[in-house]
Amino acid sequence: MSSATLNGGNISNNNISNNINADSTALNSAQLPDVENAVNPPQIPPKNRSRWRVWLLLFLGPVLTAGTAALWYFQGLWYGLGALYVSLSLLLLIKPGFRWFYIAAVTGPRDTKALISYIRVLMFVKRQERKNLNIGDIFESNVARHPDKLAIVSETQQWTFRQVNEHANRVANVFHSHGYKKGDVVGLLLENRPEFVATWLGLSKIGVITPLINTNLRGPSLQHSIKVGQCTALIYGANFRSAVMDIAKDLPAHVGLYQFNDEVSTAASTEGLSQGLAQQLNGLLDGAAKDKVSAGANRADHHDKLVYIYTSGTTGLPKAAVITHSRYFFIAAGIHYALGFRDKDVFYTPLPLYHTAGGVMSMGQALLFGSTVVIRKKFSASGYFADCARFNCTISQYIGEMARYILATPAASHDRKHLIRMVFGNGLRPQIWPQFVERFGVKQVGEFYGATEGNANIMNNDSTVGAIGFVSRILPQIYPISIIRADPHTGEPLRNKKGFCELCEPDEPGVFIGKIVKGNPCRAFLGYVDTKASSKKVVRDVFSKGDMAFISGDLLVSDEKGYLYFKDRTGDTFRWKGENVSTSEVEAQLSNLAAYKDVICYGVAIPHTEGKAGMAAIYDPAREVQLDKLSVEITKVLPSYARPQFLRFLRKIDLTGTFKLRKVELQQQGYDPATIEDELYYAKSDGSYAPLTPTVYDSIQRSEVRF
Repeated sequence: MSSATLNGGNISNNNISNNINADSTALNSAQLPDVENAVNPPQIPPKNRSRWRVWLLLFLGPVLTAGTAALWYFQGLWYGLGALYVSLSLLLLIKPGFRWFYIAAVTGPRDTKALISYIRVLMFVKRQERKNLNIGDIFESNVARHPDKLAIVSETQQWTFRQVNEHANRVANVFHSHGYKKGDVVGLLLENRPEFVATWLGLSKIGVITPLINTNLRGPSLQHSIKVGQCTALIYGANFRSAVMDIAKDLPAHVGLYQFNDEVSTAASTEGLSQGLAQQLNGLLDGAAKDKVSAGANRADHHDKLVYIYTSGTTGLPKAAVITHSRYFFIAAGIHYALGFRDKDVFYTPLPLYHTAGGVMSMGQALLFGSTVVIRKKFSASGYFADCARFNCTISQYIGEMARYILATPAASHDRKHLIRMVFGNGLRPQIWPQFVERFGVKQVGEFYGATEGNANIMNNDSTVGAIGFVSRILPQIYPISIIRADPHTGEPLRNKKGFCELCEPDEPGVFIGKIVKGNPCRAFLGYVDTKASSKKVVRDVFSKGDMAFISGDLLVSDEKGYLYFKDRTGDTFRWKGENVSTSEVEAQLSNLAAYKDVICYGVAIPHTEGKAGMAAIYDPAREVQLDKLSVEITKVLPSYARPQFLRFLRKIDLTGTFKLRKVELQQQGYDPATIEDELYYAKSDGSYAPLTPTVYDSIQRSEVRF
């Protein structure tokens, strides 16, 4: 087992081969461009809809219509079209105002491109639905088209479409012969490798649902994921034998265990096999037919469940989100058409395949569109663009804090010696976006936003810095997503006198929602396996009686042109000195000042003080951050109310499998030096930071220290 610290489903920062060099401190805040407008777009006052415009519109509307028709009839087509243009221009100036006309002209190309993409996605999904096709059907058509083309490439393996299909068929035949049938659930705990994809694909050929389990889970968290997924069996890699054996006796008796070994197996890795607790899957696969199984009634339909994908667990134990065949089609095809992917593209993803980003968005390009996907067992910051150059990749993927880790590596020869034309993912902070694009010569960034279980998914299709997507200002009804007014601390929607929710104005933060339309794969909310957890993500009677929407729990803000920007997660925002503090903004600014180190910001309570004081935990085991310099630089980038009142320098840090930072435990620990071994500091009245000793802590508790 790796020497990395594994704890409750989190992966220690030491487990990331990021190879970040301390010399990267040369990249500091002085290099950062002014991106204030990208995060907080300038406010533009709403237009006044005066009554005279309404009366003028009522008068001019019929007159202009009649005049246009008369010119068309008496003078011909071109006169009529000219009159129509003039008429529409006048009406636009009168009804919504010139500003609307300007916004429509500026955002028209963006919206038109998105509309065409959306129509193509709908046509693609509807075509599969009409024929009742599943993922396996489409993949097999790609196998027939180019059987010897590379489908999945890793550091040590290269599998063609034929090889993936043959392995999938063997898996299907083995489990079909063992009595597994449509609707059964078989969990999968395996690292990134071609067999991972081929295994769940094979199970899907006999209608079996596969929960894709986070490989970082141990103990109660792993046991919880197996139980909440209602698994009847578990396939696990030999590397995870110890973790599975630790909980094997606590699993329900009906859960069968199948161990997949590497080519070279040690005595320790076969311990469970010798004890009769598990079956060796390799031997079973070797003896199975590589031909397609005759599934019969077990064949999966278009709307049947395909896999369960677990949430990252940033706010508690993982929840199993339902992904159907139709949902998989929509996610993979949605990003394919929205960002203009090509079938001949070679994709690079070092992301875990048990999550949506890597396992659906990237791997879906191979399964559905016949592209080649390059995977890696573990993310390496220094090896990211080196891999892209080595495998001639044209599109690469990032997530969470990855881009910051990559940017913090020393300059290398492969920084620009690659064929990458686009990077896509979510979590590229606007504070480092320009430097990342400039250093690595990236022509296009496709930043997206969405939740595995949600239907409110958006895309930045024109590389606007900081934007996570947009909503059309011209035709917002086409894709019914909205930002509604809500309590920033609880996320609870605010309702008007009629009991309905209200839309936010431009530059007004609110909670992001997506309208639910049952039966529509683009608008459906499939939720979690746990129906009680699903109900918490649905808000009812939104704009009219009986309507429903998925509520994301994230605070977004839109600008005048409809671009959307991430502000914070509800519950993470806290109030201090009468102001709302965005933890994501504080984290981004402090990380830049600390040479792109990991930073976690949260609010902590101070006795007899209103609101919560900001506290920032900085991962700096070598203690490279110069505290005096940091305290000065903070005043230049953060307003007084957003500056951390407490600092904690972490010796170790926990990340989720998707490189998100966990803050729940840190927030619960607070700032008590008696229980925390890390270095603690508090802000003095002059803005400098001093050590937080037990004596100072006691003074704070007695309200003898003012903040």
